[in-house]
Amino acid sequence: MIDKRGDVAIVTGGGHGIGRALCRRLAADGMQVVVADIEGEAARTVAAEINGTAKEIDVCDESAIVRMVEDVETRIGPIELFISNAGVAFGDGESGSVSKEGGLNPIDDRWQTSWNVNVMAQVYAARAVIPRMLQRGGGHIVNIASAAGLLSQIGDAAYSTTKHASVGLSESLAINYGDDGITVSVVCPQAVATRLIGMEDDSNATEGGFGGNEIDGILQAEEVADIIVEQAREGRFMILTHPKVATYIQRKSGDYDRWIGGMRKFRRSLPK
Repeated sequence: MIDKRGDVAIVTGGGHGIGRALCRRLAADGMQVVVADIEGEAARTVAAEINGTAKEIDVCDESAIVRMVEDVETRIGPIELFISNAGVAFGDGESGSVSKEGGLNPIDDRWQTSWNVNVMAQVYAARAVIPRMLQRGGGHIVNIASAAGLLSQIGDAAYSTTKHASVGLSESLAINYGDDGITVSVVCPQAVATRLIGMEDDSNATEGGFGGNEIDGILQAEEVADIIVEQAREGRFMILTHPKVATYIQRKSGDYDRWIGGMRKFRRSLPK
């Protein structure tokens, strides 16, 4: 479990938002934290603050993840906790749910980029650390998904779809490796005050966002990090930072057609 001082943790997307808050919380709890981010300067800033280790990495590159894991285990120690937090969201383009344009670069296909970052990066991380964790008899993987992976994010089909895939991957990992000492948690938050919903670090905003995602309130990244760490330590699989999501899941599963109708009505109420 993730409650021993000195244990090693890797957090991808650790330079900003939820990832940064997780790095701070884990370091405060005594873990040796590796801050991994595609923005090297952001990773180095956070690592310097928490006396951690910075890794500049593109999580879409499986070979880079393998090298990082090998280097960390050689230089720092066995990885007890791997948090796949890196994620992207672009919103639907002019052609709606099937839009291609608007990934990390103007020529990118948003669907492929979302798939690479939101799903395959988590697959690559699991491939890299699970064999090592199995040899040691245990470890903990935390995948950051979204409430959109259980419900839907209006105005971002690629995000909703890939976050559903993240939840499915996490379920499979938990089922396949739970008897071997590997704990898997998946986190499905609603709105958090991060760049993902258009809020810069340290904005302390509690209102805003887009697509109606602020309907149940916006949490600060530090609040979310605390919930994640505490529930992960309890061995929870499904971590819901916004309790209302549990009610929505019940309504959706109880009457899918009614839920779709309600979501259409909600969409019509949103600003164009």
